[in-house]
Amino acid sequence: MTSHERHERHDSHRFTSLAELRRAVRGIARRHGLPVDLRARLVVSASAVAGVELAAGRPVVLESAVRRAAARPPLLTVACRWTDRDAVPDLAELPLPAEVLADGSVRWEMPVTWSGRPQQEGPEDEALEHELQHALARADALAADHRRLQHELSETNSGVLALYVQLEERDERLRRAHGQTLRELEDALRPPPVEVEGVEMAVHYAPAGTDAPTGGDLYDWFTLPDGSIHITVVDALGHGVASTRSALNVTHAVRTLVLEGHRLDRVVERTDEVLLPFDPALMATLLLVRIDPVSGAVTLANGSHPPALLLRGDGRHGYLELKGRGIGFPMAGSDEMLNTRLDPGDLLVLYTDGLTESRRNPLEGEARLVEAAARNARRPIDEIPGRLADEMHTVILHPDDTLALAIRRTAPPGAVPGGAGDYGERDGHP
Repeated sequence: MTSHERHERHDSHRFTSLAELRRAVRGIARRHGLPVDLRARLVVSASAVAGVELAAGRPVVLESAVRRAAARPPLLTVACRWTDRDAVPDLAELPLPAEVLADGSVRWEMPVTWSGRPQQEGPEDEALEHELQHALARADALAADHRRLQHELSETNSGVLALYVQLEERDERLRRAHGQTLRELEDALRPPPVEVEGVEMAVHYAPAGTDAPTGGDLYDWFTLPDGSIHITVVDALGHGVASTRSALNVTHAVRTLVLEGHRLDRVVERTDEVLLPFDPALMATLLLVRIDPVSGAVTLANGSHPPALLLRGDGRHGYLELKGRGIGFPMAGSDEMLNTRLDPGDLLVLYTDGLTESRRNPLEGEARLVEAAARNARRPIDEIPGRLADEMHTVILHPDDTLALAIRRTAPPGAVPGGAGDYGERDGHP
């Protein structure tokens, strides 16, 4: 917890009964004014996680706290802890997503951004009935919508159907025109590769789907007054125009801070401080890279973004791992900087998670990316990003916006020979 954060309240209780734990979770949700549907999801999720332990006769500790930080909505955290569980619980099917902490406990975090007020504690059956009524009301509303649509469709005659076809054709033309306009606007926001002697660059971008041709994957690259190249890769939460706007705000803020002379490891933190007061809901990962085209020196800083992949000219390869937290994350910032060097023939690949997580397994995706990059490293630079995307997306289980950048060092006049070891040295905060 930073100096800007504080816990308003922290509760911890030990339970040996699933019924008691459910009542406690429901009480926490009611005290903090959670909406009924979110409350029900939390109760069901906590019961599913703790049920195995309690059924085996092992106690579960339930903890809750409210964490407040400046310029951000408060966070309600609820956690289930145990001391002798052998396996990490399966969280895939929970109605409310959770995370497994280092000690094996499971935690839920919920921003307190709604306008609900704390509810008075009352009988358990009353709360259950309220949740059931809410679920039934939603089911009734969906059923009513379904009946209405069926009735409307049943009244459609041949003339209306012909008109419907005409309208669909018109709407499709409008969608294509709208999508083309959005693509042209987004292409205008994406700068062409920087032309600097000693470095060649190329980029590939593809949206998650044709219905949303814009997205939150964005990049920026430009030359600094000292001749070095700065590169920013951003992945803002969401899809569509709203996420594009968020990513654009991040790249503009980063560019301004970089031109003001801030260190890379401070730029992530300062970007968070600058943007969050204006957009508290903004969440984005980012990777910052600085390249000296003459010496080949490279410096990186990271905010929760997938690591860069470096392929040496002699066939060696490795990911440039850096710890950090992105924009909108708690304690945003890059923990350190990483310094390395690009020798002539070395290839640096920057990307967003849409490239490596199309099959939902990031580790498997990173391994496949190494193989794909090695196969294509000698191709013309303009072909590499697109070829990587094609090979990585032979099977797509999780469609997402995809961004891939390739940077390869050539041998400019006056280049400084020699490398920087394997994959770089780390430079912590001063």
